[in-house]
Amino acid sequence: MTYCVGILVREGLAMLADTRTNAGVDNISSYRKLRVCGNDGQRLIAVASAGSLSTTQEALERARVGLVAPDTNDVESLASVGSIHRAAFLLGHAVRCVRQEMEGLKQEDVNFEATLLVGGSVETEPTRLFLVYSAGNFIECEPDTPFLQIGETKYGKPILDRAVTYETELDEAVKIGLISFSSTMRSNLAVGLPIDLVVARCGQSRAALVHRIDARDAYFRELNDRWSEALKAAQAAIPRPPYGKP
Repeated sequence: MTYCVGILVREGLAMLADTRTNAGVDNISSYRKLRVCGNDGQRLIAVASAGSLSTTQEALERARVGLVAPDTNDVESLASVGSIHRAAFLLGHAVRCVRQEMEGLKQEDVNFEATLLVGGSVETEPTRLFLVYSAGNFIECEPDTPFLQIGETKYGKPILDRAVTYETELDEAVKIGLISFSSTMRSNLAVGLPIDLVVARCGQSRAALVHRIDARDAYFRELNDRWSEALKAAQAAIPRPPYGKP
């Protein structure tokens, strides 16, 4: 299991992903699930992945090296695509190709489903964010709901629904994203530190921040503690229900 979230606000983009993978309670390890391509001022393509590690690794490698696009029959790669939309299209095609080649693994009860978040900008285009499904199709993040999630989404979604709007400041969006991780990690041990974080200002093809948050991170520890205290204080401040009183 994993948890990844992308938040796209007017000021820019924040993408966060945990690193925990497990194949049972006694087989837990860490793999990077948020990868950055380019980040050179010409193109910034950030890709977060959930699901089958083998599927995502193979699909990303094919997209990096280059593969034949089904609509043009030209070889394209993440280094040559002209937009983030095209990067999402290419990665969706790569995921679909890998899944089709792995069909035989169904007999072995192997899960090879995978979903991706693809965000960033190429050249001077506006920053965009897409969710690529395992079938290869994808949707775009819109201002009405300025975030997308993959993996273990249910525990972190309530805080995003309540707190994030398109006008939320970018650093505030990062904070809210980390609170959603705190809530998810509290309820699901299959999601855990370290957390990888990429932040990019709108229309900029170079990340403002690429950072890893581990167990020694003082800010994340403080955020965890303060969020727990704030929830307890809010719960205590709400009057008790009057139902059933004599």
